[in-house]
Amino acid sequence: MRPVHRRDVLAALSGLSSLAMGAALNAAAAEPAKKSPGKSLAKPTPPFRPKLIALDPGHGGRDPGALGVRGTQEKGVVWTIAGELRQQLMASGRYRVMLTRAGDSYVALRERVARAQAAKADFFLSLHADSHADSDVRGASVYTLSEEASDREAAALAARENRADAVVSGMRLGSQSDDVARTLVAMSQRGTVNDSRRLAETIVQTFGKGGVRLLPRSHRQAGFAVLTSPDIPAALVELGYLSNPQDEKLLTVRQHQIALARALRASVDAHFGAGIATRKA
Repeated sequence: MRPVHRRDVLAALSGLSSLAMGAALNAAAAEPAKKSPGKSLAKPTPPFRPKLIALDPGHGGRDPGALGVRGTQEKGVVWTIAGELRQQLMASGRYRVMLTRAGDSYVALRERVARAQAAKADFFLSLHADSHADSDVRGASVYTLSEEASDREAAALAARENRADAVVSGMRLGSQSDDVARTLVAMSQRGTVNDSRRLAETIVQTFGKGGVRLLPRSHRQAGFAVLTSPDIPAALVELGYLSNPQDEKLLTVRQHQIALARALRASVDAHFGAGIATRKA
């Protein structure tokens, strides 16, 4: 039997390796080339844009608002709670926040709305603490724009003398006919009012779960001027009655102020978390 030399083994192994490599290359050549996904096919992920919340602490400056039985001024109470709410919203990283007034300053009601519109806010929340002739009345409530007030506002905004610089749903009303302008405002307000109502119901539910005392018929409708923007969902929250000794005391207690802000922040989270689309591009 012929002796097996080491060089023969190495040569054989080398040949096998070459054959295996060649077979692999042939197989790869025979297989259809896989298309690499092109960049044009991939859908770009839209950049995250924090919602802009317009917080409107009622009254201010020469207008103190309601006065409590112990002398508590509404403008100070709502400013403090708005500041706490702003801090909580900003800390989440999901929101940007603007205030409609700076410190203890007076701002006209329509100007508050105009500032939110100019900033393209996604949401307008006005904070108040009311008074009542009956000192036994106490509890929070939430207001949205009534149908009658919405109709009046649509007609006024669509009137020629009021619409020179008005922009609704991205369209300047000054260049539209009376009928077209009125229709644009009405359609925009209809969607805004519906969003506002959903928001109000969310606030009522969140307050209830958080143990915040509520008035009977907690969600109400009225013609408050700060609720009349045609394209920003808005709600006005009466946090309690300063004319009631218990409500007045609670509204000045730090822990209660924090609890109210926490409930309002949870309401904002729930509102936007429910799939409400961003209204501004």
